[in-house]
Amino acid sequence: MLELMTLEEVAEYLRVTKKTVYRLLERRRIPATKVGHQYRFDKTMIDDWLKQNTTGRQANILVVDDEETIGALFKETLEELGHTVTITNDSLRGFELAKERSYNLVFLDLKMPGFDGAEFFKQIREIKPDLPVTIITGYPDSDLMMKALSIGPFGVIKKPFTSQEIITVINTYLNAK
Repeated sequence: MLELMTLEEVAEYLRVTKKTVYRLLERRRIPATKVGHQYRFDKTMIDDWLKQNTTGRQANILVVDDEETIGALFKETLEELGHTVTITNDSLRGFELAKERSYNLVFLDLKMPGFDGAEFFKQIREIKPDLPVTIITGYPDSDLMMKALSIGPFGVIKKPFTSQEIITVINTYLNAK
């Protein structure tokens, strides 16, 4: 069955502003149907559009999360799209990898044993201030999140999330480059 979304719903789904969706519509870069004076978006077509827009643009991605299932979801989702993915469930190892190698994007769990995500984020900002970071969290209202927010801007994915949300973040990042 056809699942149509409004402009507001597609903006929320893609995690972008309505203005960004309007720009994509003006440039005819996003699939939409005009019903009367309003646009409607077929969710299946939006999902296909996301996959097509990430194909061909590879990114080198670091995922730091102490849950192995989260790492496996990222690896499966992103490698299928042609990206190179490094997974670690140890925050100290993740920090060393981020220092030593060149990554286009880091997905970072906020709450981890030992070296938490907020401290990791602070340390990364000091040595690689332009490295994009998306924080993965099940605790969006926590003190750790407030600590991370005080350090600088970053993206957020709230747990639980789907592979489609991962693709949306990657697509947003690649289209911003």
